[in-house]
This record gives sequence, C-alpha cells and structure tokens, in this order.
Amino acid sequence: MLPLDMVKLTLLMARTSGSPDLTVGLIDGPVAMSHPDLVGVTIREIPGRLAGTCASASSAACRHGTFVAGILCARRHSPAPAICPDCPLLLRPIFAEMTSGHGQMPSATPVELATALIECIEAGARVINVSSALADASSRGPRNIEEALDYAVRRGVLVVVAAGNQSTLGSSAITRHPWVIPVAACDRHGRPLRSTNLGRSIGRRGLSAPGEDITSLGAEGPPLTLSGTSAAAPFVTGAIALLWSAVPHASARAVHGAIIHADASRRTTVVPPPLDAWAAYHRLRQVYAA
Repeated sequence: MLPLDMVKLTLLMARTSGSPDLTVGLIDGPVAMSHPDLVGVTIREIPGRLAGTCASASSAACRHGTFVAGILCARRHSPAPAICPDCPLLLRPIFAEMTSGHGQMPSATPVELATALIECIEAGARVINVSSALADASSRGPRNIEEALDYAVRRGVLVVVAAGNQSTLGSSAITRHPWVIPVAACDRHGRPLRSTNLGRSIGRRGLSAPGEDITSLGAEGPPLTLSGTSAAAPFVTGAIALLWSAVPHASARAVHGAIIHADASRRTTVVPPPLDAWAAYHRLRQVYAA
C-alpha cells in the first residue's frame, strides 16, 4: 500500500491542496529552494544565524531539510508525497551544514529548539514540524522547551515532532508535553519500525505514520529515499495543514482533538494508532457542522 493511502490522505488531498492563509513551520535543515519541484511554492525563512537555502546540497542538513519540505509542499505529481503545496512554508533552520550527506544527522540543544519554536510561532506558523534529535547541553534545556510549548498552547499553534530513532522506550522533554503530537514510524503493514522510539506519552497522545522507504525530494537532484520518524512526522503535519485549510474556522484544540482521536478508541499501549486523515476530517466537520 502506498504511504499516502495508508494514512487516508489521498481523499483529503483530492479535496484541498492547502490554503495560502495556513502557514506551516519547518524546524529542520536548510532547503534547496531552487529545486524544480519546489518552484512556485511560497517559502520564506526566518532570518538568523543559519540561512534557509542550502549552501551545500551534499550536506546532511540540506538533504534532510529538502526531503522533509518535499513531503510537505513539493508540487503535486512530483516524486514526493507533496501533501500541502498551497500552504506557505516557513523555514527556521536549526541544523548547520557541517557534515556530509552520509554522516549522522546533526542534533540541536533544547535551548536552540525552544528558541526556534518561539520564533516560528511569532512569525505566524499555525502548525510546526520538528524532526530533531535533542542534545541536552544544559539543565535549563527541558524548562526552555516546556515554556516554548506552553506558549504554543496559548497562541493556538500545533506542534508535531518526530518520536526519534533510538529504539528506546520512554519520553523526552518535547514528546512528553501534552500539547505535542509525537509521531512514531511504521512499515507498509502498519507495524512500528524497530528503530522508532515508543512510550506512554507517545502511545497516549501520538500517532504513527509511514516511515519505511519514503521517497521525497533529493537536494542534489534525484529523489531520495529515507526511513525513520523524520520521514513519518510530516505526514501528520501535512494532514493537519489540510484539515485546517478545509475547515479554516476550526480552533486549534478542535483540530488537535480531531486528528488525535479520529478513531475514538481508548489508548492503552505504548504504540500509537495510525494517522487517519479522512476520519479526522469527518470528525472535524461534525464539530463545525452548520
């Protein structure tokens, strides 16, 4: 089964390609904005220490950022899933282009991530995608993360995070926050990947999404195929963007509830249920039926 079909995104994508009024924040590496399959997409960056466009297409940061951006907003009919191409993409690079594309993905400290979250919120993002490993560099780090996520709650901004690929059972400073939607990676049969992190908070408040051999845009030209929770998270982020585009007057809490509780089942395991974008759409429509 194709990844988009697994999570019932195909029908929702046929209904909408996103709204120009719904900005998606991407906290990741820089993006190869000159890629032909991103031409015509509205992309803006938050000015700062790191540039939003790639300086080196072969860097791990550029490859990762471009790959995730392709899942979210590449043009339809490209090799990428291209879930919400009409939603503006707001880039907040957090990974420096320091390692080769075949090296380990750079990580960010909690303080760096908290700063990036606040900047995306203040720049107008409605939903933010985070696919970042955390390097705990200070004792204040988790507190900074909590404060940034509390700010997201007050501003009505949804935050989707990759659960991580360390094969651990537990939570982190970001996945345990009740407002966050952590995303585990599953294979083509809906089974969790052996590498994906799981845990009580992930099982109770998260979702699973396709994360095995996902093909998206390659910064160096040819399509790139990757696996892991970084590939899974943007399926959920893109679904939220489409839900909010289709029902623009919905509140943040209503969108959050619709996508988390689409199947209305009780959660009792560390493994989250699969994303069901079409069921979430119908649930949201019921809440806001005329």
